[in-house]
Amino acid sequence: MHELEKLIKEIEKLRLYMIQIKEGKSFTDPEVVAASQQLDAALNKYQEMVM
Repeated sequence: MHELEKLIKEIEKLRLYMIQIKEGKSFTDPEVVAASQQLDAALNKYQEMVM
């Protein structure tokens, strides 16, 4: 479970980061898109681990 807990913390960190950089930008801003892709990758890894 240690690896899963680490991943959950990483997901939360990425989520907060995306919220921060989104402020004042559009959803299609390259920085927002990159942050979203990082979060998606972490969420996909989480889903694979729990299935």
